[in-house]
Amino acid sequence: MPIAAWLHDWSPFVLRITDSFGIRWYGLSYVAGFIAAWLILGWLARRGRILVKPQDVGDLIVAIIVGTIVGGRLGYCLFYRPELLWTFQPGFPWWGVLAINEGGMASHGGMVGITLACVWFARRRGLPAWHVADCLSLVAPVGIFFGRLANFINGELLGRVVAMPGQPAPWWSVKYPQELLEGHAPALTQEQSFQLENLLMERAQPGDDVGRVVSRVIEAVQQGDAELARRLEPLISARAPSQLLQALAEGVVVMAVLWAVWRTPRRPGVITALFLIVYGVGRVFTEFVRLPDAHLSVQRLLGMTRGQWLSVAMVVLGGLLLRHARRAGRQ
Repeated sequence: MPIAAWLHDWSPFVLRITDSFGIRWYGLSYVAGFIAAWLILGWLARRGRILVKPQDVGDLIVAIIVGTIVGGRLGYCLFYRPELLWTFQPGFPWWGVLAINEGGMASHGGMVGITLACVWFARRRGLPAWHVADCLSLVAPVGIFFGRLANFINGELLGRVVAMPGQPAPWWSVKYPQELLEGHAPALTQEQSFQLENLLMERAQPGDDVGRVVSRVIEAVQQGDAELARRLEPLISARAPSQLLQALAEGVVVMAVLWAVWRTPRRPGVITALFLIVYGVGRVFTEFVRLPDAHLSVQRLLGMTRGQWLSVAMVVLGGLLLRHARRAGRQ
């Protein structure tokens, strides 16, 4: 039976200007999400389906952009890498929080930032804060969907191994060379280790450490080195494409549920509550397929990752909010 898994060879760059700088798919996913939110909310505002005025939609999107970026980055530092908060260096970007190449963004932190942006905007415009939150909950799954697709293109947030290196693999699985960098690579046989060591030595340059050599090999595969890809493929495990599964659960499923419920007028806060519940439940289940970040000192607590526990808190908060909204509707 031939190995059917696809070797991931997509570059994270849409347009590469230097070795480390260029237009990345991850950045474009944020842009696409914000543009989609602006178009959808503008359409709803013009039809009179939301209380936000059409001329104010742009201001709301700007507030959301700031809340997403600041909240997402601070959330990552607080939840996953707190040492970045007190890490300073003499060169740019000086502060660990600003070094976005160290980690990235946390979706839970981004949601907190969006919540604060909702409150700020609602007070400035004299609108019910829960109504503004409901509006953003309707469009948030679009941005989440694009973000998960970018995670897949980047080859990050890897899924569980479904076939060891060299073994037959399911047709739907993916082989990510990035596993050699992220600390999730499974143990190789003695022969496989020898082959990988020789492959890396061929690409090594004076002064290189192992990480730089591996990065150079991955970049060569992404740039179309077919012979290198052929030799590397049997040395990489096949994994579940957890990013695509999360794009479906956190993006498509959440949006379908929210828009189905939103068609009938609801009390302010109901849509936000359902977003927290449906997203949180989907995140809990999909993270059984996705591996926790290798750098975390405690990867699992009582069998669940930190992201799952944060999602459980979202479900609980959503349940309390739904209960509150329903009680307010009966008064």
